[in-house]
Amino acid sequence: MTERSIGPVLMNGVEVDPTHAAISVFDIGFQRGYGCFEAMRSYGGTPFRMYAHLERLENSARNLRIGLPDRSVLADWCLRSSKAGDGQLRVFVTGGLDAKNPGTDNTIVIFLEPLPDIPPSVRLDVIEAPWHADGRTSELTGAKTLSYGPNLAATIAARSRGFDDAALVGANDIVLEGPTFSLGWVRGGVMYTPSLESHILESITREATLEVAQRIGVPTETGRYDRSHLLSADEVFVMSTVREVLPVTAVGDTEFEPGPITAALRRGFGDLVAQETG
Repeated sequence: MTERSIGPVLMNGVEVDPTHAAISVFDIGFQRGYGCFEAMRSYGGTPFRMYAHLERLENSARNLRIGLPDRSVLADWCLRSSKAGDGQLRVFVTGGLDAKNPGTDNTIVIFLEPLPDIPPSVRLDVIEAPWHADGRTSELTGAKTLSYGPNLAATIAARSRGFDDAALVGANDIVLEGPTFSLGWVRGGVMYTPSLESHILESITREATLEVAQRIGVPTETGRYDRSHLLSADEVFVMSTVREVLPVTAVGDTEFEPGPITAALRRGFGDLVAQETG
């Protein structure tokens, strides 16, 4: 844990030695993946769109029937952990010690970790995702839960075949998202991205990128698109907290060149971050 934390590790608001930061083996977050989380990007000690992330965390916890401290308390904890500077601010909420009463004696863990190496572009393997909501609703629709095993398995499978990550598709070959990012592409000067009706994650970065597109005059469309729509794109890119806006140079066997609109969106996103974080 020491190497992964560059700021204080807070557990329920109490600073602890990173080498002793631990969750009970009896916590249903550990035993059953029952809990939720958020990841924010800290720029010079200021988390980008922190309150939007905390609102999403509250929605996730509500779906899981886990109570949270007041948002102002969570914001204070996030700011205390992020003050170390640049990095990825991690917020984890466990399910607690009683599966019949989620949130009983649970733990909220917050810490800032170093950013991973970010390549200039990524190559994506297309992987079917039968576990994805893909337009269906359930008790956990919209929740960003700790149960990320299938997503991680998709990334590992893609890497085993020489790719960097995965592009997930659902029923009828509908394009969804990546395991930890949103997908976007450009056709004929228009930015396309899957709509929330597919129950993809309501990504903070995706929403910010759509705002940037509007600022710089790039038309946008959202909807349910099949794989052929993606593969016939002029440019493809991913959107995430860590990667921001990053070009994609391959989706399966189809190659792409980083394009001017992706570059403009990336620059515009950087300008937006600078404007909001100072």
